Parts: sequence; C-alpha cells; structure tokens
Amino acid sequence: MKNSGKSSKTTAKKAGRPAGTGFITELDRYLFGQGTHYKIFEKLGAHPRTYGGKPGMYFAVWAPHAKSVGVVGDFNGWDPEASPMKPLEDSGIYEAFIPGLGTGELYKFAITTKDDKILFKADPYAFSAEFRPGTASITTDISGFSWSDEKWMEKRKHTEPEKAPMAIYEVHLGSWRKASRPEKEGYYTYKEAAHELADYVVKMGYTHVELMGIAEHPYDGSWGYQVTGYYAPTSRYGGPRDFMYFVNYLHKKGIGVILDWVPAHFPKDAHGLADFDGEPLYEYADPRKGEHPDWGTKVFDYGKNEVKNFLIANALYWVENFHVDGLRVDAVASMLYLDYGRSNGNWVPNQYGENKNLEAIEFFRHLNSVLTGHMTGAIMIAEESTAWPGVTKAPEEGGLGFTFKWNMGWMHDFLEYMKLDPYFRKFNHNKMTFGITYATSENYILTLSHDEVVHLKCSMINKMPGFPDDKFANLKAGYTFMMGHPGKKLLFMGQDFGQYHEWDEKTALDWYLAEEPQHRDLLKYYSDLLHIYQKYPALYRLDSDWNGFQWINANDGDRSIFSFIRRDETGKKNLLFVINFTPMARDDYRVGVPKSGTYTLILDNEHGLYKRGEHAFSKRSVKSECDGQPYSFAYPLPAYGTAVFRFN
Repeated sequence: MKNSGKSSKTTAKKAGRPAGTGFITELDRYLFGQGTHYKIFEKLGAHPRTYGGKPGMYFAVWAPHAKSVGVVGDFNGWDPEASPMKPLEDSGIYEAFIPGLGTGELYKFAITTKDDKILFKADPYAFSAEFRPGTASITTDISGFSWSDEKWMEKRKHTEPEKAPMAIYEVHLGSWRKASRPEKEGYYTYKEAAHELADYVVKMGYTHVELMGIAEHPYDGSWGYQVTGYYAPTSRYGGPRDFMYFVNYLHKKGIGVILDWVPAHFPKDAHGLADFDGEPLYEYADPRKGEHPDWGTKVFDYGKNEVKNFLIANALYWVENFHVDGLRVDAVASMLYLDYGRSNGNWVPNQYGENKNLEAIEFFRHLNSVLTGHMTGAIMIAEESTAWPGVTKAPEEGGLGFTFKWNMGWMHDFLEYMKLDPYFRKFNHNKMTFGITYATSENYILTLSHDEVVHLKCSMINKMPGFPDDKFANLKAGYTFMMGHPGKKLLFMGQDFGQYHEWDEKTALDWYLAEEPQHRDLLKYYSDLLHIYQKYPALYRLDSDWNGFQWINANDGDRSIFSFIRRDETGKKNLLFVINFTPMARDDYRVGVPKSGTYTLILDNEHGLYKRGEHAFSKRSVKSECDGQPYSFAYPLPAYGTAVFRFN
C-alpha cells in the first residue's frame, strides 16, 4: 500500500462537509447506543450509495473521543484534510460521502486526537482489507452474490444440532495445501480450496469443517486469533465474494462450515482497534481489565453498549451474510474470569468482590439469544477450559446459551492416557472412564485440535508409545474410543493420516505420507469410523442423555480393556465397543452383554469396516454371566484390538 500511514498534501479537490446525509437515522443512533442495532454493519463502514443524484461511497465511523476525522486514500493523496467527516449529533459517529468513488479503493480513517495527534486507522467495519503487510481497508460491495444453497439452509433451520451427527475437520487453509506458484506465498484461493477440501471431506465422512483465521489478521503466527478486520474475510485467499463461493460450494456438497471467532481480545497494531480514537474505546480503560498480560493484547469492554453491538452484529454478519453454520468462540474462560492470567493485585473484582466478569456473562447471554432468536439454525460453540456451570444451558435457566462446549477435560485425560507405555495404563484406567461421569452435564464436543499438536506437544502419531507399528495400532484404538464416547467430534487436519511433524502454519501438510502403507491404512480406518458414526444414530442421538451410554466393563484396568454400549431411542442398531489398549492378545476374550441375540462385527482394527457382502463373523450370546451382565459371548481380541458389534 502506498503511503497508507502518512499525511501528504494533494491538489485533489477537497470534499465539503455535508450537512447530514440521512443514511444514518436517529433510530440507527439510538439502537447503536442501546447495543441492539444488529445490522449496524450496514450503516457504519464504507458503502456504495447515491447522494444528491450522484453515485459514490458513503463512510461512517464511531470515534467519540476524536477532535476530527477524515477519510484518506489513494483517491486524495492520503491527505487528512482532503475529505473531512461530519459528526452526527450525540452519537460519536462521523460520516462523509465522496461522489464518484467506487469499489476497490484503499482507504483509512485519519483520526485527530484531543492532543492533536493523527492516527491512521483501518475501518473496524470494512468488508475487505489489504493483503499483508499492507494495512488499509478496501471499499467493497458484498451485495448481489447468487447463492444456491437453499436446500442446505432450509434443512439447517429445522435440524436439532444436539441430536445430529457432527464430525468436524479443523482446517487452517494457509497450510492445508500449497499451490506451486509465488503469488501470496502459494496460498490456495477460497475457490481452489472449496473444491479440493469438499472432495476430501466428503470422501472421508466428515460432516463439518471448522476454519481457523478467516477474519483479517496481520500476523500469520497468531493463526488468526489476533484480529484487526472483524468484518473482512482475510485477503490471503481472496475477497468476500470468493469466501461466499467457498461456503456455498461446501453447502451444496452437504458440508457445514464453522468459523473460529475471537471476541476475547485484539492486538495493539497501530492500524487496529487499540486506542482507536486516541483513548481506550473498544477496550476497558483500566489496564487491569483491558489488557491480557500473557498475550500482550487488549480486552473488549463488554460493559459498553456500542462495543457489544460491534461484536454481536459481527457474529450475525457471518451467519446471515456468509451463510456460516456456526461460530467456535475462542478463549471463553479468559472473558469469564477477571483474574484470568493475572497475578494477585493486578485484577479488579466485580461489585460482589468475585472474579466473575458479570459484563461478559451478560454479553454471552445476549449474543447467544440473538443468534438463536433469529432462527438461523446456526450453532455457537464455546472453547471454555474450566468447570464453569451451565455453558450450554439456556440464559433463562441461568446458563450462557451456547449450543456446544469443547470438552477440554476429556481431551487432557485422553491424551495423558494415550501417551503412556501400555504397562502403566492399568494404573491410570480412570483417566479414560472419568469423562463419562460428567458427559451429560453439557452438550460436548470431543476435541483433538491444533493446540494439541504444536509447541513441542508432538503430532498425534508421535504422542503414541512404542515402535512405529505400535504407534499406529495405539492411534487406531484411541480414535475408536473417541468415536464411541458420547459427544460430537473434532480432529485437526493431518492427524487422520498420521502426520509426523508438528503443525507449522508456514508449511503444507505432508500429503505424500497419506500414500504410504501404514498412513494409508490409518486414514482408511479413521474414514471407516466416520462413516460408522454417520450411519448409526446410536453414536449421536443421545450424546447428553444417560440412556445413550452403558458401561459393560469400566473396571478392567489390569488388562486395560474397555467395553461399552451406545444406543438411541429406538433400541435398534445398538453398538457394542470393545477396545484393548495393550499389545497383549486375548485369544478367548469373553464380553458380557445385556440381551440374548446376535452380535455382528462391523469393524475391527485389522480389517476396518466390513461392507455388505464381506465376511464378518456374528456371535450368538449365551446365558452365561460376565461383566455383571446375564449374557455373554467369546471371541479372539487381538493386541491393541478394536471391535464394534451391531445388535438389536
């Protein structure tokens, strides 16, 4: 970008101060001040308009502490005085109309502070932003895209997400694959990624993709969690219409799209939201509340109506304008606790002397009520890492109103167990059973996310103990346990085929590994698990209901074997899981079952999924007590053996 942060004189004709365009009405200003203008992004920002019979671009920005504001860009030589903006009464909003200005223009707001400094700020409501290292906003028209996902959107409105299958593929587009070209460092475009990603996801059997880092951000190493352009799909992969194409295409292929969303904090970059008009505006003024010491970022002021409006409207913007199916809200715990990451004496208690951020609690209840109240069918997911109660309960019941919560406790216990040498697993058996004790307390998603395969934590395959054969066998057993355990599922890219090295946002996944025998076998096995998951409602209908799960033997720690049943409301096509987490084969393993009947093997670790017509053995249970059950049957359970049986 040319001179985007500098003032320069120009011979361009200066725009006069308008008397008030009428584009932002008194009602608009009132609703914004109340924090309930859920389409405020249609008023603030930059929009093509016709005024006085002339087409041009209308600009509006909220900067209540500013002495004056101007629009600057290539069109006026970045001169702060060339296109002054007029303040609108009692609102802190400034507006300007520039006739003849079209789309595709770089611009910023030149904000003169009370102490006469000039700040060059990107537009908080910009729909498009300049590719890094440029920091300007771009005038854009996002209207008129031809959507063709009507069937998907109608189905979404009538889906009960808690009772539907959800197997999420977490993706960082910039490192999923790379193209052989120098432009933008080989990033795939949204359109390229749509086709290849959809093919892969459908073939594997995932139901959703969750995208990291789609809102514009300046630093690749933040992975998109330090946002400067909340309304702009990142220009790394294309423009807003290209991202619309991406979502539309995936919907037509039957794939849901979830975005990571970051209302917890924002970076201090000079062009961003920090001290936007020369003073704290979007952030808390008190640094004990307004700064995250661990992350070096600013914290949104959830007590300020206009800030809450900015965020809530942003959530609705992605859901309604881009047809996004849900938002995974990052770092929820950091918002709920006033002392999160802060030492004693460096945080401010609430009015009751507690560490709960009452304003953030109210914000979440408001946010989630709006998203569900608009009847969009979209879901809200909390990445909440503590035991905060009622995350997925309705606000009227004292909850926060999220649809799902990431089950971080299950993830930690599961990984700690899986890392162990099989000999020591018998002393840690409860790590795998404890999650069931609270499985119905929230609507959970079991997650093995990007956070677990970076920063020397090892990839999933390299977390496993033993020699290579053992590692692959362990991972099969672990993934089988995950797929059978109550809760929706999420797996980060590359972990389904056994990526060796830790995730690095700068390089593409090692896709050549997926063609090597052991990796290909693991990939097929995980795909088989995904297809079983979608096929059998027993695995998703009653995730948060005690009737959906039954231990057969939760106490076989000496042999490190787990056996349990999953069922739905019908009593038909129930599934029995048996998983051996040691290299010791049990040639005549006997498992207890609750009913007399036929138990048909549909998947095991050596074969994978048995398809129709393929040889798969069935066992008739006999009247013989085992595992506290009246019936049982015996079969050979291999080393690291997994077995899933179907029965009625």
